[in-house]
Amino acid sequence: MIGILKFLRGFVQIKVWGFAPERFLNLCSNKNILLWDINRDGDIYYMSISLSGFRKLKEIARKTKVRVVILKRCGLPFLLPKILEKKVFIAGLLLACFFWYWSSLYVWEITIEGNLAITEDMFSEFLEEQGVYVGIKSSKIDIEQLEKDIRKEFGEITWTSAKLSGTELIISVKENDAILSPVQETEIADLYAEEAGVIVEMIVRSGVPQVKIGDTVETGTLLVSGSVPVYNEDGTVRSYQYTRADADIYLERMEPVCIELPFTYIKKVYTGREEKQYYVEVGGKEFIFGGNTEFLYLDTVTNFSQLSPLKGLELPIAFGTYTRREYQNTECEYTLSEAEKLLSEKYSAFIADLEEKGVQIIEKNVKIDTGSSMWILQGELKVKEKTGKTVPITETAPAALPTESEAANGE
Repeated sequence: MIGILKFLRGFVQIKVWGFAPERFLNLCSNKNILLWDINRDGDIYYMSISLSGFRKLKEIARKTKVRVVILKRCGLPFLLPKILEKKVFIAGLLLACFFWYWSSLYVWEITIEGNLAITEDMFSEFLEEQGVYVGIKSSKIDIEQLEKDIRKEFGEITWTSAKLSGTELIISVKENDAILSPVQETEIADLYAEEAGVIVEMIVRSGVPQVKIGDTVETGTLLVSGSVPVYNEDGTVRSYQYTRADADIYLERMEPVCIELPFTYIKKVYTGREEKQYYVEVGGKEFIFGGNTEFLYLDTVTNFSQLSPLKGLELPIAFGTYTRREYQNTECEYTLSEAEKLLSEKYSAFIADLEEKGVQIIEKNVKIDTGSSMWILQGELKVKEKTGKTVPITETAPAALPTESEAANGE
């Protein structure tokens, strides 16, 4: 904020040298003349001073026998005359401001949210019948009456809300869930294992189980078949009925863990050197004022403000500051405690990701080792997870299914 005030009031960067520059600085302080960014190069002093303060320097310079030279003029008082010379630009800017204000009084976009069964075309036709359209003056829209008309026209809508946000009319609705419930088709399908492991739990709701608790399966093993055989009296297969295999099958398996962390890392070390730049953006064109020191490595912090005289109306004018901070890249080495902390954080994130997928951790066996150039957290986890990938099948008899006696014995 102080920097913006300095820019608005204007300031100059000056060079001071002569008989008693130190006394010059003391007299400025006694007369409450603010000086900043003071730097010394031999017998020469460089500094910044406000316009009002600069006008008071003549007597002080005479008493201290120093010379004062302006190096750079900064701020709005120096920029404004140049802008005022461009009459066409000013006229265009005023015209644009008037246009933005005028356009903010109308609705230029209508957004409908939450509609599924009712199409936007149906909504648009209804709104036009009610006299609501793109380009209507905002003051002509009765929001409360519009909400009542929507609920009256569309019986499947149980709740509605309309509001004006700047030049946008937003209509939110909620439809009856019972009307929207889709009818799902049941496809015939088998159930296959997605991971290798040992079956520990199994509940089959439809289909013919091909494995049992305690079996070791590989990825892609058929768990439950959707082809259900119909047997003759002699135990031979007469035909097949087809269904969608459905089961809750859990297996235990080993999950490998390997998390690596290099011994060294690059750390930013700030040198303490920084400078501010002030900018004004008009119509996408940016004007920057202030320092232009060249830093080898730097971070830039932007303070940005958009000119918005009215709610919902943003003019294409912005202003703010850039704070440029110099830093050096320094190679650092993790200590054991730092490495353990970082690896533990990554390990916790790995565990959280598994648990989010529904994987249950039964046993943990991991440790931290050192490699040739990095720390390594490695080991394995014993996990329990649900398996079963649905794969559609054609209505063709499978190559091998249990006979009636085998199915009765659960083999």
